[in-house]
Amino acid sequence: MSLFVPNRYRGKLIVVEGIDGSGKSTQLSLLSHWLRSQGFAVAFSEWNSSPLVRETTRRGKKKEMFTPTTFSLIHCTDFADRMESYILPLVKAGAIVCADRYSYTAFARDVARGVSRRWVRNLYRFAIHPNLAFYFRVPLDVALGRILGGRDAIKYYEAGMDLGLARDVEESFRIFQGRILDEYEAMAEEMGFHIIDATQSIEEQQRRMRDIVMSEIGDDPKNGILHAPEGGEFHAQPGTAPIL
Repeated sequence: MSLFVPNRYRGKLIVVEGIDGSGKSTQLSLLSHWLRSQGFAVAFSEWNSSPLVRETTRRGKKKEMFTPTTFSLIHCTDFADRMESYILPLVKAGAIVCADRYSYTAFARDVARGVSRRWVRNLYRFAIHPNLAFYFRVPLDVALGRILGGRDAIKYYEAGMDLGLARDVEESFRIFQGRILDEYEAMAEEMGFHIIDATQSIEEQQRRMRDIVMSEIGDDPKNGILHAPEGGEFHAQPGTAPIL
């Protein structure tokens, strides 16, 4: 049985995954802008951004109220809202949706928090199957160097402090991110990730992404993918994620 619902619509769903500091967000932004420059209608979605639960999530984090299970459930609620109100309608319309993190993030993070692997995967069975899923592979020390070198402080849940891994925030962050990295590596082949070496130059990573994406999209003008009007903008409904 397939883990996700097949994407039988005109549009394409492209997702990026990786631990914090892998550079995936930078690469997806570059890809989105490039696709748009080619005339495609491109939309962007990011993890934990649904207006429906954003305030609840913020308050829960501030008061450190979440258990691993409730954290998992609220992220799935966020994902479900974005899937139904934003991602799915755009893919049906023929747009290319670029998602910075997808359900694979839950598969890695929630399991790293001790949630049942089978249970969390079952939560996301309503999701449509991405056309392409990129995993940015980076050594833990490299990723941590990027994050710790550019942050004033690491957040409580981001560091996995709720798990009691270590008293020191940076050490807890290191252990937690290591667990997440192990989960990504374990599912990379199973999920069919296109693996990008995130230690390569930004240009080389982007070149590889574009080659893979164009192999998926093709250059047939009748491929059904929505094109943005010449000289115009492609807009989603008010209150949704930004369009690139």
